[in-house]
Amino acid sequence: MRADGTAPGRPAPDGQDVQELLRRCAREVVDVAEGIRGVSARTSTALFSPDLAASARRRPRTGLAARWALLRALTNKQGLGGSAITAPKGVGHVLGAAGEVLGRESLAALVAVGSLRLRIAAVLIDHPEFERDPGMRRLTEAVTADRDLESVRALRALFRDQGAQRALSGLAPLMAELLAIRALLDEDPQNDETGWALATGRTLSADPLHGVSAARLANLDKGEGAAEAVELTDQERQVIAPEGSFLGFLRNIEMLSTDGRILVQNVRGPDGVVRYVVQAPGMAPGRPRNDSPQDFVGAWRNLFLTDSPYTRSILLALDDYGIPRGADLALIGHSEGGIALMNLAQDEEFCRAYRVTHVVAVGSPVDSKRPADPRTRVASITNQHDIVPVLDGRGAGSAFDPHPGWYEVDYIGPSHEFPLCHMIHEYIEHLRTVIPEARERIDDALAPYRGPVVRTQAYQLKDRANPPEGYPFLTLPTASVPTTAGPVDVPVRYYDSSAAHLCFPVDADTARGLLPDVTWLTPSRLGRRAMAVLSMYEHRCTTIGPYTEIVLSVLVDDLWRPGPYDAALDLLRRVDLRRTGRYVLSLAVTSEEARVVAQEIWGQPALRVTAEADLMGRQIRAGSPDLGITVDGRLGRGVPCPEADWILYGRRGGSTVRTLVRAHGRLRLHRGGGIGLRLDTAAAEPFAGQLRRLGIDTARPLFVLTCPQFMLHRSAGALLPR
Repeated sequence: MRADGTAPGRPAPDGQDVQELLRRCAREVVDVAEGIRGVSARTSTALFSPDLAASARRRPRTGLAARWALLRALTNKQGLGGSAITAPKGVGHVLGAAGEVLGRESLAALVAVGSLRLRIAAVLIDHPEFERDPGMRRLTEAVTADRDLESVRALRALFRDQGAQRALSGLAPLMAELLAIRALLDEDPQNDETGWALATGRTLSADPLHGVSAARLANLDKGEGAAEAVELTDQERQVIAPEGSFLGFLRNIEMLSTDGRILVQNVRGPDGVVRYVVQAPGMAPGRPRNDSPQDFVGAWRNLFLTDSPYTRSILLALDDYGIPRGADLALIGHSEGGIALMNLAQDEEFCRAYRVTHVVAVGSPVDSKRPADPRTRVASITNQHDIVPVLDGRGAGSAFDPHPGWYEVDYIGPSHEFPLCHMIHEYIEHLRTVIPEARERIDDALAPYRGPVVRTQAYQLKDRANPPEGYPFLTLPTASVPTTAGPVDVPVRYYDSSAAHLCFPVDADTARGLLPDVTWLTPSRLGRRAMAVLSMYEHRCTTIGPYTEIVLSVLVDDLWRPGPYDAALDLLRRVDLRRTGRYVLSLAVTSEEARVVAQEIWGQPALRVTAEADLMGRQIRAGSPDLGITVDGRLGRGVPCPEADWILYGRRGGSTVRTLVRAHGRLRLHRGGGIGLRLDTAAAEPFAGQLRRLGIDTARPLFVLTCPQFMLHRSAGALLPR
């Protein structure tokens, strides 16, 4: 266990710690490697300098000899090595890359590998299983000997014999060293800088396997960040720790799980001062999620960059919570949550707004980060078999301590299998049983936060703020209209509906007889026939509540200047400019509020009935036992149609009411042969009577228009002086 930057191991005869001695030697050897690398860089610069090239042209005999001597020093096996040329571009770059591809490692890389082997020896003192396990020993020997094919075979054998998760967990203590050796010795020049960063303890800036830029990978995590206050369930509230303590905060994180939530709490300390604690869980398993910053790409971005949707979401949550400026703040996180909170602690502006007293990261790769406020106390708890903390390049064998002022515990827990050893539940159990002294020390550091919890608020974090429901189609100005059922906002918005319109050619004179006895309402003729429409709606979410609707209507001409083919010509106009529409003969709805709105706002003769509709598939079914109507059948494939906005007409007193209906969805046209309409013999009037008079009760529709899922809004009815 490394609790303060050291790692107790077997004592040497002279009283020195063997592991510390090996790490000190590793640091000295890698310093030599860096010096050799610097010599290679300066020699490469001299070889390709313009002054030496000009001298070689003026005095070929001596100038070319000098360049040849430099080239041999850079490429000879007894010199700096085949891949020691470090020119950034041109011929020098090509020669250096060629040397690496041909497998001629530089002297600097070979010396750095010697340092990494010393680090591996230090780790093996605490992990004798590497020596006992033939598979682990075979892989370690193959990697350190630069036998790529043998390394691949050994890794495959490990995965086959132990499973991928167990094999990776077993390799976790040596992961940084093995990756560094592979990067320094393989034939790929792209990952050399990453290998040197791992060997020298510098901050990683690229993927250690292939050298892909970390910024390039992190850019996959996009979004401005958003936070929404959410309520905890009654069961979750019972689990929340009533008092501040280190394990209590970790149990809160365990309760939150990885569904994208964080927790912000007020704690009244022993001195009576109210302080604030932010608790952030880790990465959600599975594929990247567009609804939450707690996913793989979010973790990768937080690891290498300080700004991310996760950090921006936390800032929005804290702003909503109302923490006063200058207040004491403790940040406690697990896995990705620890990285994101450490990123906030690095933000100078954040530290000017709040006094970040403590940061505690559990199972988090935070070694490359440093808080902006030097007074901030940082604690890091990591299990050596947990792969996640190694992602920052500092593993159990690291010879460097970038922050000696931190309190670090890097322990060997009984759980070796990943992801089990990374779970917050395992860390809590280990803090209780395996490393209780670490728990006690962190609890002592958090003494100002040990007191009753005054307030708790959970926040759901998101990559992006969700637009208003129905945006942009249903985001429009509204006005309140009084009705006998209470005020109603119009337009009435329908967020989730299904519809089927059965269209029947009917006798024009019969249709005219069902319309009000006024001269200006005439059915639209298609040839010698009029068109009646039996519409069925399943409104699952509306501003007046869910309900089912069955409507019988007739197409009518322009109220002032009727003409032939009005209905067909009107389809070429915008819906708000149309003069024709559908006059509602009968309307049945399943809710009282929908009946009142239809009758008092839209002027439609509405009845409240019992009805059901299933219109989302090709097999449609709708009916009402109160009306004695059943519609059933299977639709054909159909063809897409333009979105169907329409005008509805009704009557209120001595005026005609014109209602504009706009729809947004995928409308399809089907042949009507597969749809049947049945009327009970005792079907209720007036709905059934109108169907019989039109002859619809024995006919099949000419065609059917369907829309399995769509949105619409209906305006307030406009009174026309007719």
